[in-house]
Amino acid sequence: MTTVEKVDLYEIENALRLKGLKLICGVDEAGRGPLCGPVAAGAVILPKGLVIEGLNDSKKLTEKKRDALYDEITSKALAWSVGLATPAEIDEYNILKATFLAMKRAVEGLGVIPEYLLVDGNRDPKIGFPTATIVKGDGKAACIAAASIIAKVTRDRVLDELDKQYPQYGYANHKGYPTKAHYAAIAEHGITEHYRKSFLKTLDKHI
Repeated sequence: MTTVEKVDLYEIENALRLKGLKLICGVDEAGRGPLCGPVAAGAVILPKGLVIEGLNDSKKLTEKKRDALYDEITSKALAWSVGLATPAEIDEYNILKATFLAMKRAVEGLGVIPEYLLVDGNRDPKIGFPTATIVKGDGKAACIAAASIIAKVTRDRVLDELDKQYPQYGYANHKGYPTKAHYAAIAEHGITEHYRKSFLKTLDKHI
């Protein structure tokens, strides 16, 4: 039987701190795949020495755990921010460029100027700061994991609010993702201004 070595989420940031960097900002997104709602990006700078128990990639956590970690992150972070890009912007620029726009807005909203960015994925959003991209970084660096949670919880809450306006679509359950139930709701009720029209080009194949 093999054992999986637990990743030290703080190793990357600690190595950067040994080089003299203090304001290290994690950046991650949530909501690239849904048919509706914004794409969200989180930006988080954690203080040196802070260890948040249970911190992990947001996709591996329950909603209850994400909500609890959201409260801890937002109360203990040196700085945090969320940026959104709208469905209209996604349609205008494409999802990748809109995601980078959300990331830029998140970093610019920090109120603190970061010295270095750690960005989840393999594409540099070119925000204007020294940047390292880390594939699956939300499971490898604490600040990216924190950013993923901030982005995911914020976006889910946006969809929960939309659910109150449009209960017939079931947003609180599927959060806008392309599920069978979601396609059935679209077939029955049509679409609203909150949909990404560029994501619906093959809609007829699903309804």
